[in-house]
Amino acid sequence: MIGRLNHVAIAVPDLARSAALYRDTLGAKVSAPQPEPRHGVTVVFVELPNTKIELLEPLGSGSPIAKFLEKNPDGGMHHVCYEVDDILVARDQLKARGARVLGDGEPKIGAHGKPVLFLHPKDFNGALVELEQV
Repeated sequence: MIGRLNHVAIAVPDLARSAALYRDTLGAKVSAPQPEPRHGVTVVFVELPNTKIELLEPLGSGSPIAKFLEKNPDGGMHHVCYEVDDILVARDQLKARGARVLGDGEPKIGAHGKPVLFLHPKDFNGALVELEQV
């Protein structure tokens, strides 16, 4: 059902400082900041040969990343994203197997402009899982 690892998302308190760390210290290619008001975040993508790192900074006090950073002020891994061919088929199969889909269960358009869903971390060893249709 799941395909490639699309990205690992890291919540950060200072997006510019974190982007500079990946660009200047690690020598990675880093995208420009991209505000995503529908998701309450600003994102930067760190491009790697085999996947991406998504750096997430809160966009407003109601951001789910702001809540995450209250518990983890230095930041930390927020979620992993796996690719799926058909997000509705994947959702239905996962629900039939007992996995919980967060929100209303309907895909939203993610930062890459593609449909995404999130799965409850308690069902996946404490890791928040994002599915993205490719």
